[in-house]
Amino acid sequence: MAVRSRRLVDRLPIVHQLRQSVGLQRGMLIVGLVLTALFLLSAVLAPWIAPYGYNQLRGPDGNFGSQQPPSAAHWFGTTVGGYDVLSRVLWGAQTALMVILVALALSVFVGVLLGLVSGYLGGWVDRVLVVVADAIYAFPTLLLAIVAAIAISGGQSGLWPGVLAAAVSITVVFIPQYFRVVRAEVVRVKSEAFVESAKVIGASTPRIMFRHVLRNATRTLPLIVTLNASEAIATLAALGFLGFGIEPTAAAEWGYDLNKSISDVAAGIWWTSIPPGIAIVLAILGITLIGESLNDLADPRLRARRRAKGQTPADAVSATRPATREFLGEVE
Repeated sequence: MAVRSRRLVDRLPIVHQLRQSVGLQRGMLIVGLVLTALFLLSAVLAPWIAPYGYNQLRGPDGNFGSQQPPSAAHWFGTTVGGYDVLSRVLWGAQTALMVILVALALSVFVGVLLGLVSGYLGGWVDRVLVVVADAIYAFPTLLLAIVAAIAISGGQSGLWPGVLAAAVSITVVFIPQYFRVVRAEVVRVKSEAFVESAKVIGASTPRIMFRHVLRNATRTLPLIVTLNASEAIATLAALGFLGFGIEPTAAAEWGYDLNKSISDVAAGIWWTSIPPGIAIVLAILGITLIGESLNDLADPRLRARRRAKGQTPADAVSATRPATREFLGEVE
């Protein structure tokens, strides 16, 4: 029973990758997991660990005051608007997490569906979708997000309208990426023997597309999702910094706080800009490290190269088993 439980634990995604990684690769993955865990905990526990609300200006002793230095009452000081910096940073993690979840859910759903239809059906549908995706992909990412944010919300808005506007803005940027990756995989998979066999036995087109082709064409999506999550944080911060984000009375947003702290830096007031800036850097760094580590671990050639030194022949054979299982999974 204990051996079976250990095997089940070893098959968990994060545990499996940790056991595969070695040396610097393992260190990068662990650092990424720690930073991402801190980001997620700050976002989820913000209502309980934040000293004040994101738009709170008064405490038991009266108004907080503007640009107050770090103290026992305000560990990171206060902003020019009189908000507690630490509370804004913690609540900003929650806003970023909501935008990431909505943006990735929308972009994965739409991008995968369009890529599946385009790659499998081909013809004029494929040509039209490819042209549209390439046209969108050719636009600068931030400029496209700004245009989409203005078209959706007209600039600043409340919490959920602002989250939805920012998420849709980021989704427009991400859809072509998922579309191109899934379409390329579908074009490759649909020529495999198991797809031809499904056609021979009379399986319907939707069944072949969603049951046989889809699950064999989306194996690289987890890697793209992690990298796009970090890009979503950067895009959201850029929108807020340029003034197209969420109103400060509706939610906390790191980019907006950085924008309001520009004049403080010239006056020597450092505490209003460094905490949100560090939060953005650490959140992006943590998710990026996870994505890059998973990308390396997903390549059997890199795994074999890393494990080649100091291994016995039996260890080398066992190192190739994950790659063999991946190959056999393609013909399911």
